[in-house]
Amino acid sequence: MTKSELVENLAEKNGWLTRKDSEMIVNIVFDSICDALRRGEKVEIRGFGSFTIRERGAREARNPKSGEVVRIPAKKTPFFKTGKELRERVNTAD
Repeated sequence: MTKSELVENLAEKNGWLTRKDSEMIVNIVFDSICDALRRGEKVEIRGFGSFTIRERGAREARNPKSGEVVRIPAKKTPFFKTGKELRERVNTAD
């Protein structure tokens, strides 16, 4: 499902919401998650999962084409862990 499909689905299931309103709601939710992660906070959505930031240390790697050693700087990476309810819903045969 893409973001635009999510917006469309939200508008269809809630007839009183316009597509523009639905898009604004989806953007607010995603922006709020991004802002919290940027501040180093954990985002937990009960039954769905949690978003955290993982620190990746600096390391050296090799360019496969030239064999040259390349230094990769340390960085932060978003990480998502599914919640129990989501895992169960995905693994339940309908």
